[in-house]
Amino acid sequence: MAKAAKPQTKIIEKKKIKQILITQPKPGSERSPYFELAKKHDVRLDFFPFIRVEGLTAKDFRKQKLELSDYSAVILVSRNAVDHFFRICDEMKFKVSQDMKYFCASEAVALYLQKFILYRKRKVFFSADGSSEGLLEVLQKYKSKERLIFPCSEHTKNDLSPLLTENGFNFSEAYLYRTVSNEVKDVLKNKYDVIVLFSPFSVETLLNNQSPSFSRQQTLIGAFGNTTSKAVEDSGLTLSIKAPAPDLPSMVAALDHFLCEEKK
Repeated sequence: MAKAAKPQTKIIEKKKIKQILITQPKPGSERSPYFELAKKHDVRLDFFPFIRVEGLTAKDFRKQKLELSDYSAVILVSRNAVDHFFRICDEMKFKVSQDMKYFCASEAVALYLQKFILYRKRKVFFSADGSSEGLLEVLQKYKSKERLIFPCSEHTKNDLSPLLTENGFNFSEAYLYRTVSNEVKDVLKNKYDVIVLFSPFSVETLLNNQSPSFSRQQTLIGAFGNTTSKAVEDSGLTLSIKAPAPDLPSMVAALDHFLCEEKK
């Protein structure tokens, strides 16, 4: 079978990429692939989260009239979802059954579960390519057996819920946290060649805090996830770097591919 072709990268204009803003917290480990990327391509990477997550209280959760004991499986699409699911369980004094199944958006999210459970003794599944469609394929095998709870962010759209509804899954969204914008105006005074976004809310934060240094024509935009990519395109910004994609499962891989293409 022929190897899938890598996606064509849009380049607004040929120029040397010197500064990239990653809109997430700086990695805690010096072994992060981001630092290897910066060294390989001789670029400066700055890290600054555009958003922060605030947990909803147990009182807020009770207002949703969801009983944790009614669900046999949980869908987890991010580390935030993992953290706040187990936080709420703890606050509600709910002991998670050893029979609980965990359906995760990616292997990275699945491995993060080790912080809370004995991973090898639990039923953990994940999307092979990190996409919502990939996760849906995994879930299809359990469609008639499981009642699913889907921890997610309040007032934030996701691309998985419509797929679950369309395919007739028995699931409930559980709002366990909310997303809030950070103050980013000072950061955006720097003239970045590339700004990488990881959520639709980050796109909104960028648009609401533009500075004279930000140019829609000159600043390239990277996006992780389908909903983020759509938010970028719907906003009128030009999407130049997209992940995940075939052979490019992470943003680091997508940036590496982009920077290699840019040098040609």
